[in-house]
Amino acid sequence: MRRDFYPAELPSMGCYHLLTAVVVPRPIAWVSTVSTTGVDNLAPHSFFSVSCAEPPVIQFTSVGRKDSLRNVEQTGEFVVCFAPEKLYLQINESATDYPPEISEFDAVGLTREPSLRVSPPRVAESPVAIECTLNRTIELGNSTVVMGDVVHIAIDEDVLDTSRPDRPHPRIDSLKPLSRLGKDEWGLLGEIRSIKRNKYRED
Repeated sequence: MRRDFYPAELPSMGCYHLLTAVVVPRPIAWVSTVSTTGVDNLAPHSFFSVSCAEPPVIQFTSVGRKDSLRNVEQTGEFVVCFAPEKLYLQINESATDYPPEISEFDAVGLTREPSLRVSPPRVAESPVAIECTLNRTIELGNSTVVMGDVVHIAIDEDVLDTSRPDRPHPRIDSLKPLSRLGKDEWGLLGEIRSIKRNKYRED
């Protein structure tokens, strides 16, 4: 027997706890921005996905008005750094609500690496950095969807499969992605299965 939940009848943020427990695992956008006063900000956002591949556009959602959102709106730039398992402590600590004048890079002990096409720095310890310029924002209730045009992607060679030189491909077993689950739970890379998609064919 199922239990029914009606969003209109739930208390404030009641759907948040249900949705974040069942829409899992969620990849993490570790978003680097810089304020107009020059303070580097870094924060994880687990409402994150690819919006379009051609042209390349990615998106993350800011639940509430956070430093990441304010910085992107004011500067039009951000970097999504990959969230690997090995940096789970720093990723979690960077979610702390530090005041705007404190940089999470310094607070949690991470190394800045200059970006190629935008001003916000990359996390040097992260294997992937996706540099973006703001495409648009969409306000939905208490949240804002931030869509970014991908202008550059930097990937560590150590995580690339180069068996096909014309099409190097990131190896999931080397990336070891960290994901968010419900409550204070985090997901690690488990069993990997590979299966080809079937193409419809009329015989």
